Amino acid sequence: MGKTSELVRDLLSRMTLEEKVAQLCAVHSNRLTEDGKFSPTKARELLKNGIGQITRLVGDPEADPQRAVELGNEIQCFLREETRLGIPAMIHEECLSGLMMRGATVFPQAIALGSTFSPELVERMTTTIRKKMRALGVHQGLAPVLDIPRDPRWGRTEETFGEDPYLVSRMGAAYIRGLQGEDLRQGVVATAKHFTAYGISEGGRNLGPARVGERELREVFLFPFEVAVREAGVCSIMNAYHDIDGVPCAASYFLLTRILREEWGFEGIVVSDYNAVRMLENFHRVARDAKEAAIKALQAGIDIELPDIDCYQFIVDAVREGMLSEKVVDEAVRRVLNVKFELGLFEEEMVTVQSEKVVQVLDTEEERALAREIACASMVLLRNDGVLPLSKDVKAIAVIGPNAAEKINLHGDYSYSAHIPSVQAWKGKEAVWKEWVKTVSVLEGIKNKVSPQTEVLYARGCDLGDDSRDGFQEALNVAQQAEVIIAVMGERSGLFKQSISGEGSDRTELTLPGVQRELLRELKKLEKPIVLVLVNGRPLELGWEAENLSAILEAWYPGEEGGNAVADVLFGDYNPAGRLPISFPKKVGQIPVYYNRKSTAFSEYIETDARALFPFGYGLSYTRFEYQDLQIQPDRVTSLEGIRIRFRVKNAGRVAGDEVVQLYVRDLVSSLVRPSKELKGFKRMHLEAGEERTVTFTLYPEQLAFYDEHMRFVVEPGVFEVLVGASSEDIKLQGTFEVVREQVITKYRHFASKVEVL
Repeated sequence: MGKTSELVRDLLSRMTLEEKVAQLCAVHSNRLTEDGKFSPTKARELLKNGIGQITRLVGDPEADPQRAVELGNEIQCFLREETRLGIPAMIHEECLSGLMMRGATVFPQAIALGSTFSPELVERMTTTIRKKMRALGVHQGLAPVLDIPRDPRWGRTEETFGEDPYLVSRMGAAYIRGLQGEDLRQGVVATAKHFTAYGISEGGRNLGPARVGERELREVFLFPFEVAVREAGVCSIMNAYHDIDGVPCAASYFLLTRILREEWGFEGIVVSDYNAVRMLENFHRVARDAKEAAIKALQAGIDIELPDIDCYQFIVDAVREGMLSEKVVDEAVRRVLNVKFELGLFEEEMVTVQSEKVVQVLDTEEERALAREIACASMVLLRNDGVLPLSKDVKAIAVIGPNAAEKINLHGDYSYSAHIPSVQAWKGKEAVWKEWVKTVSVLEGIKNKVSPQTEVLYARGCDLGDDSRDGFQEALNVAQQAEVIIAVMGERSGLFKQSISGEGSDRTELTLPGVQRELLRELKKLEKPIVLVLVNGRPLELGWEAENLSAILEAWYPGEEGGNAVADVLFGDYNPAGRLPISFPKKVGQIPVYYNRKSTAFSEYIETDARALFPFGYGLSYTRFEYQDLQIQPDRVTSLEGIRIRFRVKNAGRVAGDEVVQLYVRDLVSSLVRPSKELKGFKRMHLEAGEERTVTFTLYPEQLAFYDEHMRFVVEPGVFEVLVGASSEDIKLQGTFEVVREQVITKYRHFASKVEVL
C-alpha cells in the first residue's frame, strides 16, 4: 500500500485538471466504434485526457464476444500509447447472476442464491465469474445487491438475497470474497449496491422514497454494507437512486462520507448508479443544472459518474469558477488511481485469450455443472401431500403452462438474455436471439429425466399476463390423458414493464398474473394430482394454490440449467433443501410480513391474521429431521465472551438430505421495542439417512447490540431467548442466557456467529 500511495501521489502531481476529471468519468464502449470497429478518431475526441472507466464492453447489446475482447485491447492500447500519461481504464460489467455477456453461463438469480442458505456455493459461483471476467479483460462487477426488500411488489426483489440483514450480509460477503479473490491483481472489484435502504421504497414503487429512521437504517439496512466494507473488504460501493428523508442518496454526505468513509474507514471507490447524478437535476430536482448536480454528487462522495460522460465533465468549469475546491477532485482521483494500481492495471498485459477462442471459454461444462448444482440447492418445496417425488416410469405426464417451454423465462433480469431484449428493439430477431440461449427448459428437463416409455405431453394453456383463455381447452385435453399434471407458471423477468418482474416492473397484486390461476382451477376439476412449479422473482399470494394443489415447488429464476434442476427435484434425484429467504403473504394487504417485525406489529385484521403463509426460513424435504439436547454455555454472560449453543440434529427419515439449521435470538426485555426475533446464525449441512451430527454455534455478545435511546451501540443486561429450528416459525429447541451488565460497543468485533458441525 505504501508503494502504491507513492505512485499515486507522483501521478496525481503531474496531472492537469482536465486529466483529473477524466478519471472521474466513464464512456460507453460503443461510442468508440464505427461500423463495429475501433475508431481512433472517436477515441482522440473522447479519450484525449484519458478515462476512468469503460462501460459494458462485453455486455453491450450489439457486442460480439470475440470482437469485444479485441476492442478492449485496442482501447487500452490507445490509452497507454496515445494519451499523455498512459493511464489504463477500468472496464466494468454486470454480473449479478453470471457475467452479463452473450454466451456466458447464466446462474440462478440472486433470490435463488439466497434460498440456498449456502455462502459456500455463492463464493464458488463468483470465483468462477471472477476468473472469466478477468480473462476477458474486465476489472469491475456491478454486484452484489445488498438491498433488503420489505414489499415484494417491488420488481427488484428478485435481485436481492432476501429480507433478513444477517442472511444478506453472509451471502454478500461470500459473493465479494469470490469476486475479488485473495489478490486484487487477479481479482475483480465487487460493487455493493444500492447504498442504501433501496428495498423499502414507498408503495413498492421503484425509485420511491424510503421512510426510515436512523436507528433502523443503521441496524437493518446499513448492516450488510458495513459487513461488506469492514469484513469482506469490498472495493466499490454504488449509491441508490431514491431519497431518504428528502436527501437523495447520490447527494448524501451523511451516507457516502460520514458513515462510509469516516465511520467505517472505506478506502475504495464510490460509483454512481447509471444516470443517478443527472437525476439530481431532472428527477429529484435538487440541482438547477448538470454542473450543480456534479458538484453535489462529488462533494457527497461519488468518485465516478456512470455510465457515460455527462455531468462530471462540468467539474472543470466548476473548479475554475471557484464553485468547487480542486482538493475535492484530487481526493476522488487519488481513490480511483489507487484501485487501478491495486488491480495491477499499469503492469497488465493485453488480454491473452485469442478472439477466435473466446466462445470456447464461455459456458464450459464445469460452469454448467455448477449452475445446476446451485439451482438444485435453491429449490424450495412449499407443499407436498406425498405426490413428490414422482416416478420416472409414470405412464403419461402433462406439462402445462406459460413457463414450461420458454427458456428465457428461466433467467433473471440482469442476465444478458433477459436484460438486453428489455432495452433494445429485438422484434423480428427472436429466432436469432433464441439461438444464443443455451438453456434447458423445464419441459426439456422432464423429458431428459423420465423413462423412454413415459409419454410427456405439453400445452402452453395460457400466456403469462393477458386474459386470453384460448389455450384452455388444449391444456385440458392434454391433462385428461395424463396421470399427473406439472403446471409451470409464474412471472417473466426483464426491465421497465417489458416484463412482470425485474427492475422497474412493480406490481399492485401478487397473485399469479393473468388467467394462470383460472387455468389451475379448471385443471383441478379433472381430479388429478397437480404439481405447481413456480418460475418467478418475488413472493406470490398462493392461498388458493396451497389449499388445492398436491405440491408447490418454488424454482425462482433458476438459470440455464433450471430445467434439469427442476426435474432432479421432482423425480427425487435431488432432495430439496432450499429455504425461503423472504416471507410469502397470505394476502397482499398484509404487507409487510417480514418475519423480524417488532413484536407490536402482529395484530390481526378482520379478514386474516398478520402472519405469513410461508415464513422466512421455510422449506420442506423428502426426509425429516429431529432436534434434541440443547445446551447453552455460559448461561450468565459477564463480558464479551462467546456463548456456545450446542444441539444434535438427526436425519430420522429414509433418504439422505440437507437440513438448514437456524439460530434466532429474542431480547425478552429491552429499553426500546425490539424485533420479535432475529436470525443470528445458520448452517446448511448434509445428513445421510439415520445420521446424527452435533452443531455448535458460538454467538458473540456484540451480535446482541443495538442503538439505544441515546444512539449508543450497546449490549443491554437482561435475559435473551435462544430459538433453534428449521424456520423462523418452526422452532424445535428453546433456552435462555442472561447478560449481567451493560457493554458499550465502540467497534464491531464479530459480525457473525461461528458454527461447527461434528
